Amino acid sequence: MRYILDTNILAHLVRRPQGAVWEHIARVGEERVCTSIVVAAELRFGAIKSGSERLSKHVDAILEALDILPLEPPADTIYGTLRWRLERLGLPIGANDLLIAAQASSYGHTLVTDNEREFGRIEELALENWLRP
Repeated sequence: MRYILDTNILAHLVRRPQGAVWEHIARVGEERVCTSIVVAAELRFGAIKSGSERLSKHVDAILEALDILPLEPPADTIYGTLRWRLERLGLPIGANDLLIAAQASSYGHTLVTDNEREFGRIEELALENWLRP
């Protein structure tokens, strides 16, 4: 099993390189940790928007060290099914988060996030939060 790190988890790692996220990575093994191309895009956007060269370098270093998973089938089918179901229930989640969830589900990986409220709406998605006990 692998762990897909969500944007808020990687943002925490950028801010606190020796913090709780790093401790979990060390415990589970770097080879079992990856992220989504969607998360990478969100992090790069945030760094560019901030205008901070230092932040951009930190983001670059972290993303270069991680396996970044491409978005590919069957994530598209899972996305469509999840979006239909959540909208029908009146519980939609953001488009990027839904792509990340579909991708994690398609690979059978656990999503590591601090956004349990939204991702928790997807019953079949394995979740962990490395920032809270």
